[in-house]
Amino acid sequence: MGIAEDLIIIILVGLAAGLAANRLKIPPIVGYILAGVIMGPHTGGVTISQIPQIELLAEIGVALLLFSIGLDFSFKELKSVKGIALIGTPIQVLLLIGAGYGIGKYLGLPFSESIVLGMVISLSSTMVVLKTLMSRGLIGTLSSRVMIGVLIVQDLAAIPLMLIIPNIQSLESNIVPLLLILLKALLILVAIIFVGMRIIPWLLKLVVKLYSRELFLVTITAIGLGVGYLTHMFGLSLAFGAFIAGMVISESDYSHQALNDIIPLRDIFGLVFFTSIGMLVNPAFIAENTGLVFALVAVIVISKIVIFSSLSVIFKYFNIIPLALGFGLAQVGEFSFVLARTGLKHEIIGADFYSLVLSVSIITMIISPFLSMLTSPLYSLKKKYFRHEDFQTINVSSAGLSGHIVIAGGGRVGRQIASIFRELGYPFIIVEQDFRRFEKSKSAGYPVIYGDSSQETVLHAAQLSRARLLIVTIPFLSTARDIIDIASRHNPGIKIIARTDALSSVNELFRLNIFEVVQPEFEASLEIVRKTLTAFDLPLTEIYSLTDAIRQQTYTNILTEKLDSSLLSMIKKTPFLLEMHWKEVKAHSPLAGKSIRESEIRRKTGISVVGILRDGKLLPNPEPDYVILENDYIAVIGRPEDEELFEKMLM
Repeated sequence: MGIAEDLIIIILVGLAAGLAANRLKIPPIVGYILAGVIMGPHTGGVTISQIPQIELLAEIGVALLLFSIGLDFSFKELKSVKGIALIGTPIQVLLLIGAGYGIGKYLGLPFSESIVLGMVISLSSTMVVLKTLMSRGLIGTLSSRVMIGVLIVQDLAAIPLMLIIPNIQSLESNIVPLLLILLKALLILVAIIFVGMRIIPWLLKLVVKLYSRELFLVTITAIGLGVGYLTHMFGLSLAFGAFIAGMVISESDYSHQALNDIIPLRDIFGLVFFTSIGMLVNPAFIAENTGLVFALVAVIVISKIVIFSSLSVIFKYFNIIPLALGFGLAQVGEFSFVLARTGLKHEIIGADFYSLVLSVSIITMIISPFLSMLTSPLYSLKKKYFRHEDFQTINVSSAGLSGHIVIAGGGRVGRQIASIFRELGYPFIIVEQDFRRFEKSKSAGYPVIYGDSSQETVLHAAQLSRARLLIVTIPFLSTARDIIDIASRHNPGIKIIARTDALSSVNELFRLNIFEVVQPEFEASLEIVRKTLTAFDLPLTEIYSLTDAIRQQTYTNILTEKLDSSLLSMIKKTPFLLEMHWKEVKAHSPLAGKSIRESEIRRKTGISVVGILRDGKLLPNPEPDYVILENDYIAVIGRPEDEELFEKMLM
């Protein structure tokens, strides 16, 4: 069957290896590469016969990978972290290229291979980092936004690196040809964007009007590969043009659908690409050079941790972020495979060097999730031995605070709570460790302390010992536990309300003897239930009683996930329960000018009068001799059918 048989084998073996990798909690691409090793010519097992043809298909995989990254490329993602992303990342890339070059020269590698080594280790894995962040529930945190911003710029930096590698030897003698290549790439980039921004959105709009998802998929694939082929004709790479095409489409109204449709096709060809990488790995080389491989892994990981952590501090990201950035981005990325393959294709690097680079890259990707898990315990250790962190107090009265509310965390939730307390006139103070959120609270005029709320010195500055209430808006259990522990020791009588993003953490927080726990998703579901039940004209008092009972029982039985059905059966009885309503006594009403006793309201209707509002003043539980006047508002309690009789009496 030739190449068709090879493709079937690749997909089957790749599937098995991908499933195994997923089971071991490592990225599927590692499984695909190992599948390629199994099917390669160096292992003696199931061997692919048409390796050159498979490598040609792999080129399409690279192009589609860059096309999808271009589709997902967004400067909006960089806006909140633009400093470290747009300035810090190029510095990091250059530093690691220099470090790689130094390592290469130490190992006795030639100039070209030393530079390629630096380029390879300068990039981190977008796929591995995103999967690790998602598995740990850290997407949306400041640490994750910084990492994603850095990764976006790294992906962008991979494009010129791909163009430099085929011409890398000119760096030793004459840099002019390389500069001409980069100038040509820039001119083509500008031309494609200028023309593409006018033609591609028009073409996509035309296809969308046909209401054919099949044609839409074919169109975006044709655009990505077609533009790639155009750049290939001008002496540049297929992947470069595909990336530009993706960037152009990302600015249109159809980018999300285009990305959604192209991902399955990209993943299939990506499987072919990563298995083709593995086919070139020689296990015998790794066995013979185990010491070198693991020594290089150690040097690369330590170098990346030091550089990324230092950049975080330089760009004023403190607390846990330097550790998160250093350990989270310490791996070598999937684009490194593209760079190494480009170098091998143009005979810039040798087969042994290629095997070394791939071996090191795969090992760093495998250990990356485990390195990332070290962030929290290392930060806890840092706080234990280095507690004297600077803090700054803003907008706090010189007379101090007493009986106030301490809000631990000045993010969106914390600032919203603060705005309500300010309207109500309740004294409060925010504690925030992220300087951007600190600046927002400061600009809003809120009393705020800059510092880590899990440190005693910072909470002491917030005068926690004299506070009435502590609200912990930080959703991470380990941090919340530290804050609650400090509060319980310094103010045993304080009431504590804590937020958690994990329903499984509710019981853990309640065991700390706090006043209340809030889990946003669960509370949102209860609010939807409340609003739904009001559509059935059920008494509000009973709706709130029911949902409060559900909340208490759910939080109590969170580990068993059981809910007493008798609570839900109450809903059928609620129409027969009592509820208070306000009724207006209009002009010429039969009740106007009569006392409650004379009107015989209770005898005739079954309704009880529990309050009267007159001229803005409330009289609760009026006496039977109290005279009702026009424009009074009467608060009454009774069953729905009694209320109907009272309405008739009012008229």
